[in-house]
Amino acid sequence: MSVTIKDVAKKAKVAPSTVSRVISDSPRISQQTKEKVRLAMTELGYHPNYHARSLVNQSTRTLGVIMPSSPKGAFQNPFFSEVLRGITAKASVDKFGLYLSTGQSDDEIYDDVQQMVFSRRIDGIILLYSKMNDRIIPFLLKEKFPFVLVGRPADQFHEQVYYVNNDNFKAAKMVTEYLLLLGHKRIGFIGGELDQIVTVDHQRGYESALEHSDISVNKKYLIYNNEGVLEDSQESLIELMAHKPSPTALVVADDLMALSVLRLLNEMGLRVPEDMSIVSFNNIMLSQLTLPPLTTVDIHIYELGFIGTEKLINMINQKEQENETIIPYRFIKRQTCKKQNI
Repeated sequence: MSVTIKDVAKKAKVAPSTVSRVISDSPRISQQTKEKVRLAMTELGYHPNYHARSLVNQSTRTLGVIMPSSPKGAFQNPFFSEVLRGITAKASVDKFGLYLSTGQSDDEIYDDVQQMVFSRRIDGIILLYSKMNDRIIPFLLKEKFPFVLVGRPADQFHEQVYYVNNDNFKAAKMVTEYLLLLGHKRIGFIGGELDQIVTVDHQRGYESALEHSDISVNKKYLIYNNEGVLEDSQESLIELMAHKPSPTALVVADDLMALSVLRLLNEMGLRVPEDMSIVSFNNIMLSQLTLPPLTTVDIHIYELGFIGTEKLINMINQKEQENETIIPYRFIKRQTCKKQNI
């Protein structure tokens, strides 16, 4: 015969309603009483039926996680596995399950989000990308559905959207200034997808640093990786290096692309950092295992996922909080940058 809440209440010498409140972690119950009830639950082998409770409370205890389209690029990039690790850690602490949504196209993702919202199969959404003119954010705002963005929203949604982000403009400006201090004047930029907000912020920071040093932005030094992996953009890199004069340094949008750049430069017979300096973003584990180890910006990916999930759970529980949380970054100097001989 299965153990019931009444059995737990009898053993703990409390009311059944107190056991119910302990299960939902109510702040109205003292820590001492919670420990007594939980001990009784353990001794009796009682396990709460969260599915039944969710039907009563009209809550699914499930969060939707929306990956960007082009899953080939997304799943190859360690950024997403690390941000998911942070999301999973916080969701587990608060006893939320996860529903992962991916799609081959923006239309597929939009349709999936609509189904999740209208069917109420989830309590809230974590959006792992931010694009210009994307339909998902306006839709979620219109439906007044809880969601948090990992990234920066477009300017028109800045006050309405809860989000967690790095200051990508400032970080890109800083790494470009670092290359300038090393004596580099011809600095290329390899960005992500053109319609991604993070690409916009990276390029703005890069251009701002050049302009403050009275260096004109050379449009021929700009490459955008629209396929998720740089292998599909190697022709653009070859054209960039064939341009005369060619860059002596590169600011690359993320470490995964930087690894491809290192390989392609090696195939061209160019040495890093002797012939080309490279700085990147994300500080994935592989960045310290490359030859040479990659100079990069640690954006604390795990924290982005963990704190983004915390913000979403706070929204679901209707707790007051700031709509914006900025995670600090850390510049990690390794061995892919070298002072330029003048």
